[in-house]
Amino acid sequence: MSALDNTGYTPEPISWYTKQTASLSEFLGSLKGETLEVDVPSASAIEKNIPIYHADQLHELFTAAEGRQTVLAELGQVLLQGAGTFVIRNAFQDKTVLDAASEIFNQIIAREKLSGSGGDHFAKAGANDRIWNSMQKLCEQNPLVFASYFGNDMVALGCEAWLGPNYKMASQINLVRPGGEAQEAHRDYHLGFLPSDQAAKYPPHLHHMSAALTLQAGIAHCDMPIESGPTKLLPFSQRYGAGYVAYTREDFREVFETRCVQLDLNKGDLLFFNPALYHAAGANKTTDLARMANLLQVSSAFGQPMETIDRIGMCRLIYPVLLEAKLRDKLTVHEIENAVTCAADCYAFPTSLDNDPPVGGLAPQTQKDLALQALEENWKFEKYVAALQQQLDRRRT
Repeated sequence: MSALDNTGYTPEPISWYTKQTASLSEFLGSLKGETLEVDVPSASAIEKNIPIYHADQLHELFTAAEGRQTVLAELGQVLLQGAGTFVIRNAFQDKTVLDAASEIFNQIIAREKLSGSGGDHFAKAGANDRIWNSMQKLCEQNPLVFASYFGNDMVALGCEAWLGPNYKMASQINLVRPGGEAQEAHRDYHLGFLPSDQAAKYPPHLHHMSAALTLQAGIAHCDMPIESGPTKLLPFSQRYGAGYVAYTREDFREVFETRCVQLDLNKGDLLFFNPALYHAAGANKTTDLARMANLLQVSSAFGQPMETIDRIGMCRLIYPVLLEAKLRDKLTVHEIENAVTCAADCYAFPTSLDNDPPVGGLAPQTQKDLALQALEENWKFEKYVAALQQQLDRRRT
């Protein structure tokens, strides 16, 4: 008899998520939600089921005694089980800070175009402009503007509501020009950056945990009417467990296109959403408006290993041993891969996407991928070490 049999709790059957077995009816069931005023008492309005907050009101609330925890709890619940997204109007009240940052970002875009760097793996070449690691580049060019921009209380409030303190910020500028096409529905980093067959290898609890490790946000650097293509959002879709493996299915994407909503955003508004929320950038149907947003990808402080490990050194040490073991059939293919997995960095991020762009998908090659490629192709040790160093140099710069 199970130890749970006498508790009155019946756990759901354990089954891994796959693209083929994802249930459209269950997905549709997860979308049957409604945002009620009682659930978001700090909101000033509810539009298309999305809570709308105003920076002035939030500031008054969280500066009162115990008010901050109340607001944080409300925003966190919206992201977890509510609509999965909310907007803070006028989050950047001092528009001179936005203008100064926008000017710097435009300078960076022009400079990177001249150098041939930059690019956007979500759009055709030349259609949009994207600045990878815009946060660091802004800081390097003007530390004062950086401090004013990323010192914003509303940015911090949304991040703390989902990730707690000591989160890790990253950001990318996305400039969508008139005629820029819409994206297809997707989920975001971490599992959202893996092909469905790879995401399916992770157990269900990690699908839920993945969304808790990051938060997505967008800062509007200009007014964004609907025709300019602000982000399309599907409220409550973050609640569907198999969403990371299902979003590429046409029937799921049809539901998204039928039911998604968009909100007009004003310059200085701030949009937050759960990374598991089905979303996609809209098409810019204007003739004269280049839509600029700073896309924030914020990570939990807990996404860190306990120890500092010299994985480069380990990879150098084990490669000749594994190559010989492979050639002499001393270890199986799985045993070799297991050893590489323990020694190498198996994750593509963080990296410098300017110099280490995605290869054959949304992510660059990992240390593990490089080692397995070298072993498969029987590279000499010197060639492998050189490639390993080149990969490290790309990721650092």
